[in-house]
Amino acid sequence: MTATASVASVGARRVRRYHLTLLGIALLIVLLSLVRVLTGDNDLTSSGTFAAALGYAVPIGLAGLGGLWAERAGVVNIGLEGMMVLGTWCAGYAGYLYGPVAALAAGLLGGAIGGLIHAVATVTFGVDHIVSGVAINVLGPGVTRFLSEVLYRDDSAAAELGGGTTTSPTMRGQTPDFSLPLLSDGPDWLKSLEDTHWFVLSDIAGVLGGLTRDVGVLIILAVALVPISYVVLWHTPFGLRLRACGENPHAADSLGVRVYRTKYIAVIISGALAGLGGTFLVFVTTKYVEGQTNGRGFIGLAAMIFGNWRPGMLAGGASLFGYADGLQLRSSQSVTGLFLFGALLLLCYAGLRIRRDLTGVVPSGGLRSYTVVAVSALGAVIFFWLWLTVETLPNEFVFITPHVLTLLVLSVAAQRLRMPKADGLRYRRGEER
Repeated sequence: MTATASVASVGARRVRRYHLTLLGIALLIVLLSLVRVLTGDNDLTSSGTFAAALGYAVPIGLAGLGGLWAERAGVVNIGLEGMMVLGTWCAGYAGYLYGPVAALAAGLLGGAIGGLIHAVATVTFGVDHIVSGVAINVLGPGVTRFLSEVLYRDDSAAAELGGGTTTSPTMRGQTPDFSLPLLSDGPDWLKSLEDTHWFVLSDIAGVLGGLTRDVGVLIILAVALVPISYVVLWHTPFGLRLRACGENPHAADSLGVRVYRTKYIAVIISGALAGLGGTFLVFVTTKYVEGQTNGRGFIGLAAMIFGNWRPGMLAGGASLFGYADGLQLRSSQSVTGLFLFGALLLLCYAGLRIRRDLTGVVPSGGLRSYTVVAVSALGAVIFFWLWLTVETLPNEFVFITPHVLTLLVLSVAAQRLRMPKADGLRYRRGEER
């Protein structure tokens, strides 16, 4: 009976978390709609903004998923940026020679090679995980520049197609895009509804239109990898063994888990996912361009931490950063609307903290809880003042918006993080401490 009650309790918590997630998404849409009405800036919820946000979120999300696989197995992977770079170069080279399918395979392979190097250094030789990750971030751009010098400099055929020391020739062929039939084919009723600018309804139409029209194959694959990763890591024996290696590898070893092999598999998959994120960038630009990852591997790592090492929340973090990127692409003036949005979010957060303390659902945090409420309220006032006084942000500030947003989100999310217990620790069989 106790076991049955425990299972029922876990099931009830999952249902409650699912309902809270849906309520949170609904609240965000309502707040965005309110900000759009108050600011008169329709780009905040336009289909174009969300289409751009989806494109920006995919490489960040794939890099974050790569970090999730490695760190759930106990290996810190800050080398995601370097693995993405390797993936972009390999995808660009194979795409130039053989087309999109070869580019996809080569991008996965390039990232996986980076993951293999990281696994050899950390799992086999016990190198500090941070040191190894930094080395891969330095190695990736260096190796790709060397390969470009060797393969493209004296290749006249590549030069005719735009190839050089900092870019690959244009990819052969294009990947197909498609739209969901019910939402985007035939009469464009979503666009018509969006153009009415009705409260909430037109915003929902903008979101659906942006997320369902002209969606590439890699976007579909990237979105599908989120639930696939969840199912594999949390609902399969292999996933249980992998997570056990990240929590207590010595206990896992005592139960017959091959810890070294499992860590190797996890880190190689991690590199392959980061390489896939780099491949997506190549598919967007149709070529490899030096520096095109632009720190997305690091932002993916931040999204993973924001997501508390879980796929669903990681996807939410990647979407947030992608939205900031997409908004600045559509309209630099629209970014000022985020000040009002941030003020409303902070007020909602402060209100929820006050309600939680007053109702006693969760024991009050005392002085710390009051401090969090006060800081949230102060932040809301500052953001509201900025929205009232700042008409247009300088381009330099608009460009760094996603990175500033990364820091702000991490500073808030860091209060309730729970990383795997053995994450980053050196493991040697028989040397339990």
